[in-house]
Amino acid sequence: MQLPFEFQIGLRYTRAGRRARRRNGFISFISTLSVAGIALGVAALITVLSVMNGFQKEVRDRMLSVLSHIEVFAGRDPIVDPGQLIAKARSNPRVVAGAPFVAGQAMLTRDDAVRGVLVRGIDPVAEPQVADFLKGVDPRALAALEPGAFGIMVGRELSRQLLVAPGDRITLIAPQGTMTPAGVVPRLRQFKVVGVFDSGHYEYDTSLVLMNIEDAGRLFRVDGVSGVRLKTTDMLAAPQIAAELSATLGGDYFVRDWSRENRNWFAAVQIEKRMMFIILMLIIAVAAFNLVSMLVMTVTDKQADIAILRTLGASPGSVMKIFVVQGAMVGLLGTALGVFLGVLLALNVDTVVGTLETIFHFQVLPKGVYFINRLPSDLHWDDVMAIGLTACVLAFVATLYPSWRASQVRPAEALRYE
Repeated sequence: MQLPFEFQIGLRYTRAGRRARRRNGFISFISTLSVAGIALGVAALITVLSVMNGFQKEVRDRMLSVLSHIEVFAGRDPIVDPGQLIAKARSNPRVVAGAPFVAGQAMLTRDDAVRGVLVRGIDPVAEPQVADFLKGVDPRALAALEPGAFGIMVGRELSRQLLVAPGDRITLIAPQGTMTPAGVVPRLRQFKVVGVFDSGHYEYDTSLVLMNIEDAGRLFRVDGVSGVRLKTTDMLAAPQIAAELSATLGGDYFVRDWSRENRNWFAAVQIEKRMMFIILMLIIAVAAFNLVSMLVMTVTDKQADIAILRTLGASPGSVMKIFVVQGAMVGLLGTALGVFLGVLLALNVDTVVGTLETIFHFQVLPKGVYFINRLPSDLHWDDVMAIGLTACVLAFVATLYPSWRASQVRPAEALRYE
């Protein structure tokens, strides 16, 4: 099918600019800069958003391997019959498992080293059903968490900091002290390290310890359990399931899902993602300004051609379409190139960063600073479409004013000195 002459001339101007003839070499250079600017902006935006999505997903998954999808408490009072509560919660078809727990804070000491820790008393049989990180733990270590044996499991990073290994003895100091004539004396209990776990999350590997639920109840003087941990079929639907359980269980229980427990962190990530989108979109906007400069110079260079077209009967609207086509093609070319580079880099960012770390001998994400020690990437195609569409719109808008100026060229004045 024959294309309208406006498209044919616009495409011809685009190709001529790319060939960089002597007459319009500088215009071609500006055109190349516009394409490169749009491509770099689009590629950078796709890569950065993919890394932020991957970072959020990685940290969330590692958090939820330690935390629970949903927790149920009875306020400040302990839960006396957790089995009945779990059975009632599992009446919801989207709740697949439950486990009781006792939680408290304490201090671990060994020699001169002291660390504050979060103690979680668990049922060694039920806990692996709701805590994914325990599936990689030696079953013999879990079996050693017998009631009355006062065994304890610590995170890998905590074991390195305290220089302990399975079989060593460690002292735990509970805040619930004993009243004596000399005052309040902290409660001390020696525990035997029966195992070391690795959750993949630095914060929990340095601050979480596990023991038998009955031993934790004695240590913290809890007559029952602190709460119940529940696992759902879909962690992303946990807020909705928590609302359903809150209505089912009644007002005596407080139901909390994982998103509420870490609300500030996830809200901060979302704000950073939006701000990063806006900031990097400015790169594309700068490239669009280059596109305006290129079209203005093209219009100045092609005034004689415009005048000839007008004398042959072309309308101002047709002239405007010619330069809109030229600018839009540059924008589409830059966007397509940027999408290709961005997707390629986003899918291989871990390999690229690993290679750079090996060559330059540095670590992008040190364990002691960030939650994870590698750079993840999670490419969302809806982000790619939104970025590509926004870049095309900016490029199209940038063509309007120069194209309108081209349509206002007067043939007589343009041909006067030709």
